[in-house]
Amino acid sequence: MPKHPLAEVFGFPPGNLTDEAERHRLKRLCPYNNRVPNCTKDKAKDPLGVCSVFEDEKIVVTCPIRFRQNWIIADEAAEFFFPPSVSWTSLTEVRLPDKNGRTAGNIDVVMVAYDERERVIDFGSLEVQAVYISGNIRNAFEHYMIDPKSRHDMTWTGPNYPRPDYLSSSRKRLAPQLINKGGILNKWGKKMAVVVDKHFFSSLPSLPETGPEKADIAWLVYELMFDATQNQCNLVRNRVVYTPFAQTLTSITTSEPGLVDDFIEQLQQKLDEKLENGYPPDSPVLTDFFEE
Repeated sequence: MPKHPLAEVFGFPPGNLTDEAERHRLKRLCPYNNRVPNCTKDKAKDPLGVCSVFEDEKIVVTCPIRFRQNWIIADEAAEFFFPPSVSWTSLTEVRLPDKNGRTAGNIDVVMVAYDERERVIDFGSLEVQAVYISGNIRNAFEHYMIDPKSRHDMTWTGPNYPRPDYLSSSRKRLAPQLINKGGILNKWGKKMAVVVDKHFFSSLPSLPETGPEKADIAWLVYELMFDATQNQCNLVRNRVVYTPFAQTLTSITTSEPGLVDDFIEQLQQKLDEKLENGYPPDSPVLTDFFEE
């Protein structure tokens, strides 16, 4: 098991020292269909080329572009959106306007079906959600990049050790995406496919499932599988989960409550500490509201 958090750097495991891996590290290249040949994560001129990280023995995808390997996500989203015989293509970073012309955000990938006259006849939204990182991943990355040959098996320690942050990924990113963009698409009667990492999906609350013909959202769940022969990781579909929109939004945005008695006990402890230390009550009196 590696003693550092880096699972993939510029598309290759840190211990892959082939000429191709070295070329990607030297030129800061992205092998996964970024909009330009180079990696642009975090900073275009000084990219953070970490595609995935280790969490114990698990490999977790932390860059959304990583999911574009061979564009299998587009093929599988199209299977959910369109009949088998339809012609389709993909458009990236499409602005989604609301009723007042303000943007509700950019859709990562819009799958567009078109007829023999090349006119749009249908579309679906493909959202890609990688996992945020808590802690400092750049320090480990920059330390490795100084000398990959001698540091690929480095030991990395410290109080700010980088780890996947599943809670922030769902509440700060995924939930707003579903509310803002998903709400508009659902009103239009259009379907969504959401691409997520296997371990991130496992951290979500239980979602109400339905059949693909009744679903508003298809969760395309993937994992990275290490191939020892290639000395490289490959993106593999883990499963597809079909859900209705409204119930899914409720499940993701509603926190599961703990016991109210536990909270009351916490309040009692804080109250006891305050009174024991001789602090007076800090409730405002009526005159406080009229003072300048």
